Amino acid sequence: MHKEKSIHTLIYKIMKKIFFITIALALSILSSCKKDSSIEIEDPKKNLIKIADAFAIGSAAKVELWSGAELGTGYQKLYIALSDSASGKTLNRSSVQILPMMDMDMNGTKTSHSAPLENPESMEADNTLYPCAAVFTMPSSGESGKWRMIVMVKKEGQTKYGKAEMAIQVKQSPLERVKNLTAADGSKIIVAYVSPSSPKVGVNDFEIAVFKKLDMMTFPAEDNYSITMTPEMPSMGHGSPNNVNPVLTKNGHYKGKVNFTMTGDWRINLVLNKEGKSTSTFFDLLF
Repeated sequence: MHKEKSIHTLIYKIMKKIFFITIALALSILSSCKKDSSIEIEDPKKNLIKIADAFAIGSAAKVELWSGAELGTGYQKLYIALSDSASGKTLNRSSVQILPMMDMDMNGTKTSHSAPLENPESMEADNTLYPCAAVFTMPSSGESGKWRMIVMVKKEGQTKYGKAEMAIQVKQSPLERVKNLTAADGSKIIVAYVSPSSPKVGVNDFEIAVFKKLDMMTFPAEDNYSITMTPEMPSMGHGSPNNVNPVLTKNGHYKGKVNFTMTGDWRINLVLNKEGKSTSTFFDLLF
């Protein structure tokens, strides 16, 4: 009898211990979940500037245009944010197309033209944003030259695009960042400086984008060049070693490495070669 009572007491103590351990674990899990739920998700637009917004007529969507900086001449990375115009809910799956347009009035004669562009590569938003790009070939110039951005939106399940239009301002970049050239073969090309945006002493990633101008509205990527790059420092009369010529990656983008041995004024000389013919240009930097 005494032995049986001892066994029951032991079982009771074990069960009591298991009960308290279970409660402690449950409280720990609840506490952890509570802490996790309080973690704020960083806004993907935190370091961006809102350029403009408009409603896409025919698509029931609000369109916002964002960028990492004020718009300037040259290659500009852009981001489109979409939301349902009725509920305000973010739209993370839509087909998006952009079209930058410059409207000009030259002594009463009105003309319009577009510019090289890169549409979002996917219908899936990247952290709620649709990355794209445009190469602004000239600055806004008051009443005689105005840029606007057209954004076409087709939400998942829709069969037609809605259209949003918004006026935008494009400033002249302090240093020339886009070149309109006549290539050695007679074709018109646009060469845009992409990076480095913040050059430093040492080896930097270097990138340009090349487009062919077929007409005032059509600028396909140009993938057929081999490029030779020669950096020099005009004020000091020297260049730099350990540079890597830009090579094609995709969609007219060519990437290489440029080495700056000191701060100051640098000129990056470029020779674009195609079918035995060469076209030369350059971009200046000062840092």
